[in-house]
Amino acid sequence: MDGVNETLQVAKGISDYGIMIVICAVFLVLASGLMIACFKWFKSVIENIMNDYSDRLERLQETANKSTEAMVDIAEGLIPETQLRIKNISGVFFDLAVEKVCRLIKKIREENHIANTEATKAKIRTLLHNIYEDRNSKFDSFRYRGKPLSQYCNSEWVEWVAKVMADELYNEAGPNNGRAYTNVKAMYENIKLDFYHRLNN
Repeated sequence: MDGVNETLQVAKGISDYGIMIVICAVFLVLASGLMIACFKWFKSVIENIMNDYSDRLERLQETANKSTEAMVDIAEGLIPETQLRIKNISGVFFDLAVEKVCRLIKKIREENHIANTEATKAKIRTLLHNIYEDRNSKFDSFRYRGKPLSQYCNSEWVEWVAKVMADELYNEAGPNNGRAYTNVKAMYENIKLDFYHRLNN
């Protein structure tokens, strides 16, 4: 009975308003329904994309955090090993410098007129500066934290060693190679410690 009533209503609408108006009304109802359905579908698609993107972003962030933690662990593990290698390499150069300086003391004592204090001290500084620059040129081949090792050296070391050499050459007790070796060795131990502190700062 409802179907018959609806059919009669449609027929009455057609006779009252005309078939074109009824067709347009039906089209508008269908079009608006379709637009609402499309809007809801489009909204759900966007929400799904956003949710999926958020999930992927969270997973990517977790992966990045894990990678960062792993790289930090690796870097922290490599720093002590790198420092140990640097200490071994630099230790050889500093020990060699001890021998060179002891030979210089003996050579200057034997070959130079050490009564001329100013000329002797100037020569000491020149020779020590040459040793310092030669060592730095070799240190340039090794890097630590992106800088060559020569940048961790201190030019004041030349003055430190020059003072020890002058004290040995002009010691009132006279020449003593054993004492000279001990004093030069002690000074180079201080230089090593200063070098290691510079590496860690």
